[in-house]
Formats: sequence, structure tokens, C-alpha cells
Amino acid sequence: MSGFGKVIWVLIPGMVLLAGCAGSGLTQDAGVPVEDRTAADTGLEEGDLATQDAQEGAYTQGLSDTRAFAGDPLDDPESPLATRVVYFDLDSSEIRDEDRSIVEAHATYLAAHPQARLRLEGHADERGSREYNIALGERRTNGVRQLMGLFGVDEQQLVSISYGEERPAALGHEESAWQLNRRVELEYTAR
Repeated sequence: MSGFGKVIWVLIPGMVLLAGCAGSGLTQDAGVPVEDRTAADTGLEEGDLATQDAQEGAYTQGLSDTRAFAGDPLDDPESPLATRVVYFDLDSSEIRDEDRSIVEAHATYLAAHPQARLRLEGHADERGSREYNIALGERRTNGVRQLMGLFGVDEQQLVSISYGEERPAALGHEESAWQLNRRVELEYTAR
């Protein structure tokens, strides 16, 4: 058998083993299926395991797969928490229906993590006076703050600032740029 043929026969069993593990539902670090975890596996008290699972479920609500993410939900790129911008309609501080779930996911996280701190940065597009846009950015952060309060977020966890039109996300003088500039950015300052 040639040298290449021997390499193939050595690699195939390893690839089969890896393929078998890929869909097994094992966590990366513990090697224990998520559904078989015990309090000892996580370092939590027995009653806290169900609470942790319920909280993690709230952060990943709406995901189409059943994978388990090991780590802080803020670092999960598939979580609703990965989205850190809420957009607004023209001259509006009302949170759009499609962005409501983003605010709710962050509020749920903050309520479960009282040590976490979030800065709400309000922005507006270039239309309107400087003063009007600063006030509009402030109304937008207040709208996000108010909704988060309904989910139990402590006021001390939130800081608001309005930049108005001063820090555009997109340059341009057309609707496609203006849409990206009408926003509140969610910036975690402590976890």
C-alpha cells in the first residue's frame, strides 16, 4: 500500500469518531449532555440548576436549533443578546415591534445579573436641529430604559446618553443612511 493510502486509513477512523460526537449534544467543557447535568457538574446548588436553565432559555428564546452554548450568553453570537442596536422610525422614540424582543432579552439578562451595567446611547439622523436631535436621542434611550424597567431592571444598572446626530453609523444624505442613524446602541460597561 502506498504512503498516501496508509494516511487515509489512519484518518478515516478519527473522522468517524468526530462525526459521531458532533451531534451528540455534549457540552464542550464537561462532556455531559445538557439534559443530564447535575448540580455537581455546574457548581450550583441543586435548586439553582433549574433556575439557571430557565434563565439561559430566556436568553436563547427564538433560536431554531437546540445547541448548548457554554459561557456568558452575551458572548453567544446566536443569542438575541448579540444584537446591540435598536432602530427607530423617523421622529419617533417608540420601540418598533421587531426590536422589542431585543430589548426584552437584554432586560431579562440584566434582571438576572444585578452586577451588569449597560450604557444606552441615543442617536438621530442629520435632519432637524442639533438641539432637537439631542432631545430625540434622549427620548429614545428613555423608551428603552422604560421597557427594561418593566422587566425588573434596576435603574442603577442603566446609564443614558444622547449623541443626537453627532456620531452617525452611516454617512450619507439619503434614507438608507438615515435609517441606520436612528438608533439606541446597547453598550455593556460591566458584566
